[in-house]
Amino acid sequence: MNWEKELAVRAGLINEGLDRYLPPVSLYPPSIHEAIRYSLFAGGKRLRGALTLATAEAFGTEQSRILPAACALEMLHTYSLIHDDLPAMDDDDYRRGKPTCHRIFGEATAILAGDALLTLTFETLCHLKQDFRPGLVVRVIEEVATAAGTRGLIGGQVADLESEGRTVTPELLEYIHLHKTGALFRAAVRTGALLAGADERVLSAFTDYSVAFGLAFQITDDILDLTGSEVLLGKPVKRDLAKQKATYPAFFGLERARELAAYQVRKALQSLEIFGAEAEFLREAARYLLYRES
Repeated sequence: MNWEKELAVRAGLINEGLDRYLPPVSLYPPSIHEAIRYSLFAGGKRLRGALTLATAEAFGTEQSRILPAACALEMLHTYSLIHDDLPAMDDDDYRRGKPTCHRIFGEATAILAGDALLTLTFETLCHLKQDFRPGLVVRVIEEVATAAGTRGLIGGQVADLESEGRTVTPELLEYIHLHKTGALFRAAVRTGALLAGADERVLSAFTDYSVAFGLAFQITDDILDLTGSEVLLGKPVKRDLAKQKATYPAFFGLERARELAAYQVRKALQSLEIFGAEAEFLREAARYLLYRES
């Protein structure tokens, strides 16, 4: 499998869906819709949405039926990035090689653009009612809402901010990574599985995969901040080090962090042993983490 090509195909489908679900720039007031589209189409692999599609595809579910969920996860992810880049948070001027939303549109509009994407996430999930029973749609909405809130992304972000410049325990470090980054990967994979009708045994396997995948992704992200190329990453490197953030390389050292990332990738692959070729995209996604450059 040419995994990157397969990812690009899914990304193209998601981008088409996002264009349909988003309000047009011409809708008044145009400034907020321009800011939303600027951030959402500023690049990105659409990895979370692709994992949603791929998980459902493993059961033979048509992509078009799952597309609202995949698009919603990408909206939620972009909202988190807009807010993460704000001066009150990580204070980043560049994202994916382009000026961040607040640098182009101002802080107030950037905050509102993030807020709008968060609400659009759940508006978009409601499109699932066309193909799925109401009870299942509600369960998916609950899954995504939990991932976005204080038991997920926001909880991890708060813990991350409060840990800057402080000594952390391995348990707290894992909590930050599992929630700040891992929660959306978990929701992406579980949403695809739920919509495809996975039973509890299969859902548990996919959950184990997503947890290990999320940890491996963030550990490699920490490593790239130290060793990666600013050109490939599209943002300055060594920012975590300068801010004394809680990262795996800072706590364990670079080589041990690499070992831990590889260990989580192995766990992700092991969780998929009950599946056959239908889960190959997910396997390749996990392997990709060990050689990603951006």
